[in-house]
Amino acid sequence: MFCIELQHRDLRLVVAAVVWLVGCSTPLPPMAPPPGSRSGASATPAAVASVRNWDEYRMQAAHRIVAANPQQSHTGDVEEPLLAIPVLEVELNHDGSVRKITVLREPSQAKDTTRIAIDAVHRAAPFGDVTRLPKPWRFSEAFLFNEDRRFKPRSLD
Repeated sequence: MFCIELQHRDLRLVVAAVVWLVGCSTPLPPMAPPPGSRSGASATPAAVASVRNWDEYRMQAAHRIVAANPQQSHTGDVEEPLLAIPVLEVELNHDGSVRKITVLREPSQAKDTTRIAIDAVHRAAPFGDVTRLPKPWRFSEAFLFNEDRRFKPRSLD
C-alpha cells in the first residue's frame, strides 16, 4: 500500500511540475502525423502548418512518439500503480529536429525507463518546423510507464 500511495503522490508532483512549466513558458510544440498514419518518420508540411500553438504541437509530438515506437508504447487506459514516470524537456532546432533533451524528472525505481523515453523521442524526430511558433522552441512530456515497461505520453491521457 505504501508504494501505491507514494506513486500517486509522485504522479501529482509530476502533473503539478508539468502544469507549472507550461504556465511559466510558451505552450509546448507537438508535431507528428495525425493518429492512424502509418509513417512515424517525418511530419508532413500540412500537419506542421495546421498547428497554431505549442499545445497543439505537443499533442502532435505525442502522437508521433507513439507512432514511431509501437513496441514500447500504448494508447490504452493508464493502469495504476505506474512503474515509472520520467519527464523530459525536448529542445528543438528550427526544423523540429532535437537539439537537446533534458531530464526534468528521473524515477527513483526503473531508471532504465528514462533511456527508453529519450530513445523514443529521438526515433520520432523531427517533429516539424517550429519557426512560426514563439521561442523558446521546446516542450515537456511525461512518460507514464506500466509494469511491462510500455509508455503512454501524458499528453494523450
